[in-house]
Amino acid sequence: MSKTDQMDMPKVSVVLCARNEAKRIRKSLQSIIAAKPDEIIVVDGNSDDETVAIAKEFTDNVIVSMSGSLTADRQVGIDACSYDLIAMIDADHRILPDTLQGLYMDLREFDLDVVQADLGIEDTGFWPAAENQAFDVFLNHPGKKTMIGTAPTMYRSRVFAVNKFDANITKHKDDADFFYRLSQIDGFSFGSGRTRVMQEHFASFGDYVKKFAWYGIGDAEFCYKHRSRAPSMFFHLFIRYPFIRSASAILQKKYKAIPYLFLCGFVRGCSMTWNLTFKRAQMK
Repeated sequence: MSKTDQMDMPKVSVVLCARNEAKRIRKSLQSIIAAKPDEIIVVDGNSDDETVAIAKEFTDNVIVSMSGSLTADRQVGIDACSYDLIAMIDADHRILPDTLQGLYMDLREFDLDVVQADLGIEDTGFWPAAENQAFDVFLNHPGKKTMIGTAPTMYRSRVFAVNKFDANITKHKDDADFFYRLSQIDGFSFGSGRTRVMQEHFASFGDYVKKFAWYGIGDAEFCYKHRSRAPSMFFHLFIRYPFIRSASAILQKKYKAIPYLFLCGFVRGCSMTWNLTFKRAQMK
């Protein structure tokens, strides 16, 4: 990045939402401090560990939220921001000193209103390594997209004038709902960038099963709310993930990604189907 680009860098607010993340939040905040944002806001979801105490070592802007929802906590943090650029960073993310500048350059290069970082997983075992390869297969391709994740992501604040992480968004699947809704509004675009952010995971097979089952609850909520999108969601989980993306993994010689893609697709798909069939009352 040139000196001119650095001078043109607008001020940035960083929002970190966490609940019971005492084991991971310190490293995240240390990395954020090194990136020198203009503002750091931590929204704590009423933790019962040392998350708040650790956060206060790094910023005075610590908000304890009683919303009971990570989705709602994201909007609490956004509403407290002072600047036009807002970076959403989670407790498991480890950014570099130039990450915020890199995300801003990605916004400019690809003419986006929201850009998700290129994601990497620290190699702490087979399943994190498999997830890392899976991300390279289907996620880490810079440019405009039809779906991205909520974090680690940089937003232009104008996005939140038309779309919010509020009560109208599904509780468990805020990324799919938020970006689907944004895609229905003319004049806004989002996608992935080139700037890589690493995630710290120490996950076993059982942890991934639990995570994908949780995602399936959100997928069911999304299908229930946006019923015209349900067929594409079934195709996405039962066909695209395990078969089409696995074929791409073979072509790219990312063989560890294959069991991850099958596990993700079928566990999420079965969880979604179960919740749509037996838990409909909870989605209203």
